[in-house]
Formats: sequence, structure tokens, C-alpha cells
Amino acid sequence: MNLFKLKTQVCNFNNCSEFADFFGINEEDLILTSKSTYSAFLEPLNLKAEIMFKNNYGPGEPSDEMINLIMKDMQGKNYKRIFAVGGGTIIDIAKLLVIKDAKNTLDLFERRIPFIKDKELIAVPTTCGAGSEVSNISIVELKEKNTKMGLATEELFPDYAVLIPDLVKRLPYEFFVTSSIDAMIHAVESFVSPKSNSYTELFSLKALELILKGYIHILKNGENSRMDIIEDFLKASNYAGIAFSNTGTGAVHALSYPLGGTYHVTHGEANYVMFVEIFKTYNKKAPQGKIKEINLTLSHILNCDTSSVYEELTLVLDKLLARKPLREYGMKITEIELFTDSVIAGQQRLLVNSYVPLLREDILNIYSRLY
Repeated sequence: MNLFKLKTQVCNFNNCSEFADFFGINEEDLILTSKSTYSAFLEPLNLKAEIMFKNNYGPGEPSDEMINLIMKDMQGKNYKRIFAVGGGTIIDIAKLLVIKDAKNTLDLFERRIPFIKDKELIAVPTTCGAGSEVSNISIVELKEKNTKMGLATEELFPDYAVLIPDLVKRLPYEFFVTSSIDAMIHAVESFVSPKSNSYTELFSLKALELILKGYIHILKNGENSRMDIIEDFLKASNYAGIAFSNTGTGAVHALSYPLGGTYHVTHGEANYVMFVEIFKTYNKKAPQGKIKEINLTLSHILNCDTSSVYEELTLVLDKLLARKPLREYGMKITEIELFTDSVIAGQQRLLVNSYVPLLREDILNIYSRLY
């Protein structure tokens, strides 16, 4: 039985200059990044690589439309390495660009072409949430299908993950919160996954501890105090990514995708909206399983009884990111059943990683209570 793997080599640098020197970035390389990241950190280095700005291909999170445009611009160019310097959006896009002869995103998601990796991928995160730099999953909004879907295959693992804390310090507070909450959910979902084991649990628990203690520090000392512990959040995101790349994420991510795909709610916020309600459902259905361990960990960090961990956790998280009812995002009451059925039909890859199986009635009730 395969318990654990880490296919990506993890590196840490004090600054971008050290990183560029180490990898010897040259004319055969492509750097995919944002204009703001490039001007602040990479432009002063006078790198010889070709630069592509994600901004030029569309706003927001990854979509098949923007990826197809990037693939079109890459045709006829023989890059040996792709450097993805950005958040989960840029890294998830770059994962698809390493596949030989990839010209259409839907072809990849529907596995119409062979998965042959012909370029090395170096992922450099500028957020502290996705953990995409160590996972083999690319999450994309498929406009044609009106939902987000994840593609997971060995060829999508980055060859290197590069951690540079300075890159995360520029992250606006709101995006810091949504991305790091996403990392916390990765850690917790990984811990209770049926695929978790003693190796993945080490990474899950350390990620949860760093993030939640970090939040308590920020709420006590002010939002700018995150700069003092930003490396903790970057490492925690990486730890959570290592955990869920082995175990998968579960129902929280599955139920969030229709909300994100239909109403363009950011990934971290959509996950947070679903998170507590789903874990309350888990706890009600099987309180004596692994969720008992995660509840105990939460109670120690939050200094409360295990019976009130979700209420106390909500008090902390809502001070960072206020949740809204689903209807305030534009969701219609008729979409409760539509979202439920779309999750059951299209997100089995994630639902199988749920702590306990969720029936259609369970999913309907979760959406209804959140509506």
C-alpha cells in the first residue's frame, strides 16, 4: 500500500536574485507571472527568459478560455522549462502547459490526448493558500460546463517548489486571508480523508497549528503583524499541499465548485462558506472517528471544549472573513437542487475523499442551511 510521496523538490531562498542564480534562468525558459509581480521582483534582474503575463489573457481564476489563448501563443516555441511565479491561478495554468501537444484545455480534462510531459515546471507561489506548488492537481473553470473541475495526474507535479517569503508579503490582506483559509481547509480535509495516514497527518496537523495560531496572533496584534510570521503561513500552505496531494480534498471543495464556477466567488471564500457546515454534518454522522482527533486539536488551540470547537472556530474566522448566505452571492433557491446534482455528477473525484459518504439528502440540506 502506497502511504506517502513527495515528487516535488522543495527549495527556499531569501530573495528572487538567489532563486534566479540557482536555476540559471535563460532564453529557453518561459516565465508565466503577473505584471505586478514581474515589475516588483523580476524585472530588476534582467532575465533572458520569455515573459508571459497572465493578465493579458483574462481576469480572475483559471478558465479554459484563457488557457487556450496561452497555449495558442506557445505554439511553435520549444521551451525547456516553465517558471510559474504567482498564486494558485498561475501555477494551475502552468501545470497544463507542460503537456506535449496540448492545444485545448477540454481535451486534457476529458483525456482525449496522451499525457506526455515535455517541459520542466518550477512553481514559485506568491500566496499562502493553494499548495499547488507541490500537488498534481489543476483546477479550472470550464465555461462550457459552467463549473470548476480538477484534473489530477502524475504529469502535473511541479519538479521544484520554490519558497520565497518576500513574495508573499505584498499580498493584500483580504487575499492573504482567503488564501490561508483555503490552506487551513486543505489541512483539515486531508486529515479526515479516508486516504490519510500517519505520514500525511504530520503535515496536516502542523499546517493547522501554524495557521490557526497565526490567526490568533493577527487578531490580537493587528493585520500588519502577519508580516512577522508570514513565513509560517507560507510553510503551512506548503505542508497542507503536501498532505492533500497524497490524500485529496473532500466535500468542502466539491460543494464549493458550483458556487465558484457560477458566481465567480474566489476559491478560498467559496470553501470557507461550506467548511463549518460540512464538518458539523460529518461530526453528527460519525463523531467517534478521525474527526474526534481534529476536534481535540482545535479545542487545544482555541482553548475551548470539544463540544464547541466549531462555534469557537467560526468566531475566529468570521473576524477575518465574514461569511455570507449563499443567496447574497446571487444563488437562486432553485439552484439548491441543481448544485446538488451537479456535485454528485461531476465531483466524485473529491466526494470519495470525504470523511464519511454524503447522501444526496445531506448535500441538499447543507446547501439549504447555507442558503
